[in-house]
Amino acid sequence: MLTNVLETVQLQQVHGLEALAWAAPHQSSVRIALLSAGVLFMTGLLTGLWKYLAIATSPQARAPYYVDIAHRASLLYAFAALLMAAMAALSPWSVGLTWLATTGPIVFFFAAVFTYLIHGWLNDTRNQLARPHRLGRFTLPGWLLHGFMGVLALVEIAGAGVLVAGLFQRLL
Repeated sequence: MLTNVLETVQLQQVHGLEALAWAAPHQSSVRIALLSAGVLFMTGLLTGLWKYLAIATSPQARAPYYVDIAHRASLLYAFAALLMAAMAALSPWSVGLTWLATTGPIVFFFAAVFTYLIHGWLNDTRNQLARPHRLGRFTLPGWLLHGFMGVLALVEIAGAGVLVAGLFQRLL
């Protein structure tokens, strides 16, 4: 009987881009967003371990401030990347525009988390925007930090805006 059931139920493994057939024609955008979500999620879990170990070994029972921020941001950005994947899959826009709208914000998700990881490792600040702008023993010019933050905001909001507008067009 078990043999009959196993013969009847065929488990089919789908690999690579075939697994994203439902996302055509935006498979590359969806793939990037999903892989990014996985990396960001693992970063969140690993920074959670780092945070716990720092708290457990600290006399004040505290982790470096930016370790906590990296942990939270990684988890939030992981789910944001999942949203980007879903919106990219439904995008009515061209492949190129959808790719830019998806990958642009994701690049800045990673850039933000990377800066938080650096500040967490160096334990050099409780506020990276406070003057003077410190990175370890170095001082960064204000225009560099604020320019980066401006471009980050522009790219993340514009990319998400394009995908959300496409979502409304597709679903309404």
